[in-house]
Amino acid sequence: MPTLAERLGFAPTDRIAVIHCDDIGMCRAANDGAFEALRNGPATCGSIMVPCPAFPEAAEWARTHPELDLGIHLTLNAEWPEHRWGPVAGASAVPSLVDAAGQLLPTTLETAVRAKPAEVEIELHAQVDLALQTGIDATHLDTHMGTCFVPSLVEIYAGLAEEYELPVFAVRPDPAELARRGLGAAIDVYVRVLDVLAAANAPVLDAFDDDSLGFAPGEGAAHNERRLARLAPGVTYLICHPARGGAELESIASDAHARDFERTFYGGAAGRRAFEAEGIRTLGMRALRDLMRGGG
Repeated sequence: MPTLAERLGFAPTDRIAVIHCDDIGMCRAANDGAFEALRNGPATCGSIMVPCPAFPEAAEWARTHPELDLGIHLTLNAEWPEHRWGPVAGASAVPSLVDAAGQLLPTTLETAVRAKPAEVEIELHAQVDLALQTGIDATHLDTHMGTCFVPSLVEIYAGLAEEYELPVFAVRPDPAELARRGLGAAIDVYVRVLDVLAAANAPVLDAFDDDSLGFAPGEGAAHNERRLARLAPGVTYLICHPARGGAELESIASDAHARDFERTFYGGAAGRRAFEAEGIRTLGMRALRDLMRGGG
């Protein structure tokens, strides 16, 4: 069987990065940083958080810049203490997903414990449908904070890929990594998900790198150059969180310095040079959507 890289027109030995901007729509600063990165590169694609306050602005960007490769960042959590949001379906429709104030729960663990899968399905459909209704030409789906990978929810996630004919952020499960994360007993669930994705002709990525944001001020260049150096052959989903620094971002995010650095690196000359120096090829998720829908 050809590898995903080969199906996309690359050599099997090529190192290929899908450079993905997360958290678009979270706030104005996140929109500014992500769209700057996507205009300038090396960032190649990103995804929008439909429940969030700056979603309308992000949707307008998507409508007026159809060349941008944008998906839907399926969102079941509102993690910032001073910057919250509620479900698109409304708190009364999905009570297991919200706190006493009607806002989405802060952590993946809380959602894993409390969420009723039927209500998760209602909310995720509401998010996708609203995004499509506003005119976003969604290229893919992915999951905020990885919450859709919870064993009780991941089959819903795969079902959305099949229903909407959209590729999702998904990699082949590594039993050792699942065991390390305390999910070893769920291996059969993840294998079933692969079967659903295969039946839908949805591509499965070779690897992902989510080592975004975890660096101190002044260490961004070295941190991100290490990320690139360790990328293996195949197609890797490389996550970043570009946002414009300033009062708004600093009032929300404790890692504002890192988000602002990622704006300059994944949307500037230093990042472009770093990918070129490593010989890393890049592409967005639209190519995977074309592959999925074209039967390749």
